[in-house]
Amino acid sequence: MPHTHHAFDSFWVSAALVVLGLIYVRGWVGIRRVDPDMITSWRAASFFVGLLVIWAAVASSLASLDHEVLTAHMVQHLLLMTIAAPLVWLGDPVKALLCGSPAPLVRAIGPLFHARPMKRLGKALAHPIVCWLGATITLVAWHTPPVFMFGMRSGMWHGIEQASFLFTGLLFWWPVIQPWPALSKSPEWSMLLYLFFATLPCDILSGFLVFCDRVVYPAYFSSSQPFGLSPLQDQQCAAALMWTVVTVIYLGAGAIITAQLLSPYSSQEHSIAQQPSQRRTSPQATRLMEVI
Repeated sequence: MPHTHHAFDSFWVSAALVVLGLIYVRGWVGIRRVDPDMITSWRAASFFVGLLVIWAAVASSLASLDHEVLTAHMVQHLLLMTIAAPLVWLGDPVKALLCGSPAPLVRAIGPLFHARPMKRLGKALAHPIVCWLGATITLVAWHTPPVFMFGMRSGMWHGIEQASFLFTGLLFWWPVIQPWPALSKSPEWSMLLYLFFATLPCDILSGFLVFCDRVVYPAYFSSSQPFGLSPLQDQQCAAALMWTVVTVIYLGAGAIITAQLLSPYSSQEHSIAQQPSQRRTSPQATRLMEVI
């Protein structure tokens, strides 16, 4: 039997997101006192929209439909990996969360950032090939019928599935958005290829689900199908949704990168961004620099 969504799970997810949001606000306010342009209002708004999208995917009423409608299940995956992840990174969360965290906690994790093994691990995880492979393997593995059905039958493994989509989504978008503490550099043409190749696994998977003449995931045979779709129609709708959303978002990201690359001011702006700030620093900013 497929697992069911529990209000208890939603409560803890909601509570965790609220705490994360409060820490971000505390850090953002502290940073704004030093440098109002370091994390602008639109970036802060992006972070909170990202948190809202995560909540919608795993703690709203949508989560109660994922074992009834494959389309709802696919919407969850798209929200976590394709929409929430870039919105969170656009909010420059590492700066704000470090500055907003209690000082003892920041001092405790500081040596962790300086440790050579952690630096090597971070550099390896941030490599575009690793980011691309992580997202691709997660997408394909969780959509193979045996693994998919395993996640449907176990609440714990379904939670792990959702967490893996969010984590690898964040991993995937890291080299595209390059949030701090990534080394800031101008967009590269290679990112266009990165995004293009990322669409291929989604195209193959969604194409297979759309044109397959049988239901790939048997769990939906016994579902109530609240929207009146047959299991096969539901499968085709879910696949078409993934095909469309991934294509539109990746094309949009590629268009933005192309515009930046072709802008005559991109090199000048990058040079200005690399100049060290001459502004005074607050205790929060000092803590932030000490940690990194």
